[in-house]
Amino acid sequence: MKKLDENRFDTRYINKFASLMTVGNGYFGLRASHEENYVDQTRGMYVAGIYNKATANEPSDLVNLPDMVGMNIELDGEGFSLLTGEILSYKRQLNLENGELRRDILWKSRTGSRFRLTFQRFAAKNDLHVLATKLTVTSLDKPAQMKIVTGINAQQTNFGRQHLIEEKVRVVEGDLLQGIYKTTESGHMIALAACCTCSLKGEIAHAAKNRQLLTTIKQDLLAETPFVLEKMGVIYTSLDGDLMGESPEEASEAALRSCSAAGYDALLHKSAGEWAHFWMEKRIKVSSARVFDQLALDFSVYQLEVMTPAHDERFSVGAKGLTGEGYKGHVFWDTEIFITPFHLFTEPKKAKKLLRYRYLRLKQAMGKAASNGYEGALFPWESAFTGEEETPEFAAINIKTGKRQKVASALAEHHIVADIAYTVVEYYQNTLDDAFMKKEGLELLKETSRFWISRAAEENGQLVIKDVIGPDEYTEHVNNNAFTNYMAWYNVEQALFFMDKFGDIDHQLKDRGHEFLKRLYLPKANDDKIIPQDDTFLSKPEIDLSRYKQAQGSQGILMDYSRQEVNEMQILKQADVVMLLYLLPDLFPNDIISENLHYYEEHTIHDSSLSKAIHAIVAARAGDIDKAYGFFQESCLIDLGPNPLSSDEGLHAASLGAIWMAAMFGFANISIKDQRLSLDPKLPSEWSELTFPFFFQGSRLHISLTHKQVSITKVSGDDVCIEVNGAEFLVSNKLEVELQYI
Repeated sequence: MKKLDENRFDTRYINKFASLMTVGNGYFGLRASHEENYVDQTRGMYVAGIYNKATANEPSDLVNLPDMVGMNIELDGEGFSLLTGEILSYKRQLNLENGELRRDILWKSRTGSRFRLTFQRFAAKNDLHVLATKLTVTSLDKPAQMKIVTGINAQQTNFGRQHLIEEKVRVVEGDLLQGIYKTTESGHMIALAACCTCSLKGEIAHAAKNRQLLTTIKQDLLAETPFVLEKMGVIYTSLDGDLMGESPEEASEAALRSCSAAGYDALLHKSAGEWAHFWMEKRIKVSSARVFDQLALDFSVYQLEVMTPAHDERFSVGAKGLTGEGYKGHVFWDTEIFITPFHLFTEPKKAKKLLRYRYLRLKQAMGKAASNGYEGALFPWESAFTGEEETPEFAAINIKTGKRQKVASALAEHHIVADIAYTVVEYYQNTLDDAFMKKEGLELLKETSRFWISRAAEENGQLVIKDVIGPDEYTEHVNNNAFTNYMAWYNVEQALFFMDKFGDIDHQLKDRGHEFLKRLYLPKANDDKIIPQDDTFLSKPEIDLSRYKQAQGSQGILMDYSRQEVNEMQILKQADVVMLLYLLPDLFPNDIISENLHYYEEHTIHDSSLSKAIHAIVAARAGDIDKAYGFFQESCLIDLGPNPLSSDEGLHAASLGAIWMAAMFGFANISIKDQRLSLDPKLPSEWSELTFPFFFQGSRLHISLTHKQVSITKVSGDDVCIEVNGAEFLVSNKLEVELQYI
């Protein structure tokens, strides 16, 4: 199993690695900030669903909770810091196999004394409320005096915004620290408890001041004798569904006593057992000439797991998961299109919960549609806990113009409605979950269809969809965006199909739906085989984008051109038509797909982290495997690459999902056709074998692909009909198919 390593301390990367090495379990995520303080370091601990508004007219924030891992360490009166003294050796490692973060340091103080320090922590996978940490300190040269101050620090903010009221702090029975906090607007209660256990008996004192509840430990160290401090923490909130009648305060006290008695190593062993089961059922293995490919896939799968709140369908996955405060922790279309597929094809019940998150907020989506003059359901572009629109009204100040630009996404980026409907259909095609589709699924499909039917306008005898923003956010307020129109058409088509399938009688919706399908304008390929992204895109001027492509992800073009200027040129943040070709490939012949991939890639800067992996999938399907592999490699570098500032505010959750998707839907080239699983492998030359688990219609499969053979083993479930390179096979136990490559 791969491990993510940091082999030198560099403050330029301090927040990037804090995001990359996040530990979590779907209930909470803890950034990998160092225990000791550094000026530019952003600490962060986030619990899924805990949002709050700093003021009434601001969007909700995913609340940065009080810190439980920070420590001030003094060794012979000198504060331990990697910015002073001398670092003799340094290694930090996130073990993806068991979810433990470990940092090993050999440090020489300014007075010449050497100390070995090992910091360990993990978020328990078997008990979602538990955070365990461990510090081992050894004085290597002589006896020394040590002082450690640690506890619960409620001075944390979200970029300076304070979201918590300190309700109560106390020390229980002389050793257990407990802080009770309440969010200022949403009213959520949070109970944190921590307890320190030392291997040697020293002097211990407690104090509370300035929103800090602290334990101070003074200890004499003997030379070459390790001192071990185990600090256990637990987190409970008023949103927890497992309190069994207890308050968060009561639950935290009882749980902390239990885990503190067990000790760090025993708790890690139990958590590691859960991780072992996870990897056995979810891991993709690739035999690649580039070992980085395996690390990127392992890292993506690990993060997809720890960011998904599978314990509670009231919560979903934000654009940064639980790794940082970017986008305020809000939920976008990213969840349905880029994150849900991993769960759908490995553990469908998690995908169902993510769809239930939308269903539970259908009332709010219908309210937004009505307030905008539409029927049906208009889901917010950015969501949090309540289901109301959370998109900020204005973007950050443009440093070139000095002005704030109004954020138009909430007003016009309506494709999220069809994206949710698309994922409802995908869920059913893979699970055949009639109970879900008859109730939640069909209601979602019908209300989203009503929205599109009311959203379309009559023009020249056709129905058109005007004033929208597609996934490419560099072209705003356009008419007949190809992605939006085709996805809306598919949304309504599938609603009518499932209404017929389940005998749902709604004559008015049925009649209006058929009229919509018959009359909606769908942009067709022109004489050059190019599908126009919208009514005006192909008539706009072009510029040389090469230098902007080299700095992709930086949005550097906005330093040279205003948003209005970019909007009037053939410049794409990500290509809507390529995204359309990925989601609905069967609508277009291969030559159209290839021509559009080439044309739109030339005009795409790839400033969106969602872009490269989708291009990889479409290129692989089109047979341009070398180009696909290049796109895949670049998508893996979005977070894991050398840019020190790429992930400061959190990881790119959708991009991580897209890396998994590129392997599955690009190189393995898996699709569902006519209720059958289809494979048409397109492995890059650098890969000799790709093996992975896959869940399809109740059956768990293990699939292994090489350039010469497809091997499919049914692990559990019913026999499965599978198409391999156009030929049909029934998998009842194990199937091996030889491939013919030209």
